[in-house]
Amino acid sequence: MKSDGQKQGRISRLYDRASKKAMDLWSYCSEGVWEDHRDSLKVKLIKTANLTVRTFMSSDLQSKACAMTYRTMLAVVPALALVFAIGRGFGFQNLLQNQLYNYLPSQRKALEMAFSFVDSCLAQASEGIFVGVGIVFLLWTILSLLDSVEETFNQVWGVTVDRSFFRKVTDYLAICIILPILMICSGGLQIFMSTAIQKLLPFDFLSPVLEAMLDLASYVLAWLFFVGAYMLIPNAKVRLSSALPAGILAGTAFQILQWLFVSGQLYVAKYNAIYGSFSFLPLMLIWMQLSWLITLAGALVCSSAQNISMFTYRRQTQNISDNYRLKVTLAVLSVIIKRFESAGKPITPHETADTYGIPSPLVSAIFTRLMACGLIVRVVPDGTAEMSDNLPVQPAMSINHYTITFVIERLRNHGDTDFIPDFSSQFPGVIAICDDIDSRLTTMDGHKLLTEL
Repeated sequence: MKSDGQKQGRISRLYDRASKKAMDLWSYCSEGVWEDHRDSLKVKLIKTANLTVRTFMSSDLQSKACAMTYRTMLAVVPALALVFAIGRGFGFQNLLQNQLYNYLPSQRKALEMAFSFVDSCLAQASEGIFVGVGIVFLLWTILSLLDSVEETFNQVWGVTVDRSFFRKVTDYLAICIILPILMICSGGLQIFMSTAIQKLLPFDFLSPVLEAMLDLASYVLAWLFFVGAYMLIPNAKVRLSSALPAGILAGTAFQILQWLFVSGQLYVAKYNAIYGSFSFLPLMLIWMQLSWLITLAGALVCSSAQNISMFTYRRQTQNISDNYRLKVTLAVLSVIIKRFESAGKPITPHETADTYGIPSPLVSAIFTRLMACGLIVRVVPDGTAEMSDNLPVQPAMSINHYTITFVIERLRNHGDTDFIPDFSSQFPGVIAICDDIDSRLTTMDGHKLLTEL
C-alpha cells in the first residue's frame, strides 16, 4: 500500500511539473516571447507564428476569402475568354485547355462548362456592336479582380497607399497578356523535359523516378507562383527571405488541397446524389474559398515574418502614456527639423525606427499625427510615381516656428473642439484648470526651438 501511495505521489508530481512546464511554455509563446530580444531562429519562428495566429484571428480572413471567391466567380469566364483569345491567335488553344486540366484536376467538370461559356462569349464578342463593349467589359472584369486582390494583400500588409491608376492598368494588362504565354511555355517545357528524359533514360524501372520528378516540378512551380505573388502584388517592398518560406508553405498546402479534392471521390458521389448535375458548383466554391484562404494565410505569414520588429514592444506601445508619447513625438520632430537644418537627406519612418530603436508602429502613429497637425509633409523624390507610407518627410514651415510651446499647442489643440452643448457652463472648474495649464505653457521656457534640444 505504501509503495502504491508513493507511486501515485510520483505520478502526481510528474503531472504537476509537466503541467507547469506546459503553462510556462504557453505563457512564453503567447506573451513572453515579445519581451525576449534575442536574435535567434527559434525566437523568430515563435514570434512569426504568434503574430500570424493573432492577425489571423483578428483580421477575419474567412470573410475576405468569401469576397474574393465571389469576385473570382464573376471573372472566371472573362479571364478565360481573354486567355483563350490570345491562345487562339497563336494556335495554342488545345494546349491551354490541357494545361488548365493539369493545374486544376479537381475541377475538370467545372472547367468543361466554363470552356463552353468561353466559346459562347468569344462568339458573341466577335459580332456587331458587342465587339467593343464586350472587350471593355472583359478587361474591366479582370482588372477589377486584380485590383481586389491587390487591395486585400495591402490590407494584410497594413499598406494604406495603393498603386497609381496608370500603374494598375499597365501592370494588370501585362499580367493578362504574359500569363497565357507563361502557361504555354511551362506546358511545352514540361512535355519537352518528359520526352527528353524518357529518351535519355529508356528504362522501365526509372518511370517511377520520372513521375516523382514531374510531381516535384509541379510543387516547385506552385512555390514559385506564390513567392512571386507575395513579392509583386502588395504595394510594399517584400524581401525574398520572407516571401520564400511563405510561398513554400502556401504552395504545398495548395497541392495538398488539390490532392484531397482529386482523391475525395466519395464526397463527389454524395454531392451528385444531392445536387445532381449542379454538384460541381458547391465543390468548386468550396475549393475556391479554401484556395483563397491558403493564399491569404500565406500572405499573412510573409507579412508577419518581415514585420516582427514592429511588434517587439507591442504591449508597451499600446499602453503608452500621454506624457511619454509627447516626449517621443518631440524627439522625432527634432530629428526631422535638424536633418532639414543641416541640409541632410530627409528621414523616413523606417529609418527613424531603425536608427533610434523606436518601435515602428509608434513611429508610424507619430508621423501620421504630425502630418495631420500640419507640422511635417511628405517628400516625393524625383522619379517616384508611387505614394507610399515610407516616404521621407520634412518640416511643413520655417524651422523658426518650431518652438516647444508652438508644437505642444498644435498637438493638444488638433481636432474638433467645443461641440458639446453647455459643456463650459456645466464644468467651469475643469475649463479654468485647462486654461491655467495653457497659460503655464506660454510662461514656461517654451520659446526654445526644437533645434536647440
